[in-house]
Amino acid sequence: QVRLVDSGGGLVQAGGSLRLSCAASGITFSDYDMAWYRQVPGKEREFVARLSWNGGTYADSVKGRFTVSRDNAKNTAYLQMNILKPEDTAIYYCNARSYGYNYWGQGTQVTVSS
Repeated sequence: QVRLVDSGGGLVQAGGSLRLSCAASGITFSDYDMAWYRQVPGKEREFVARLSWNGGTYADSVKGRFTVSRDNAKNTAYLQMNILKPEDTAIYYCNARSYGYNYWGQGTQVTVSS
């Protein structure tokens, strides 16, 4: 059974930092591109960052502030979020994608106060 467990969200003041984690099981983790998306109620889920074999890609809104990484030995992906802004408030979801397979975590809430 494939499972992605998101964690690390919380309440932080603007300018602060958080690190999200995505622990994967049931997949060969190293075969998957790992990504992060976020969603605000009433809006579509939007791309935040992806880490594939050729490096990381980022949404313009987070470039220079967020860093995506992974530890294949721990089957875990991370999203380091620095210089957080109120507009970063959302539910963050990790995504694992490979060869037509696509899996999602349950999401973790990030709230940035001004």
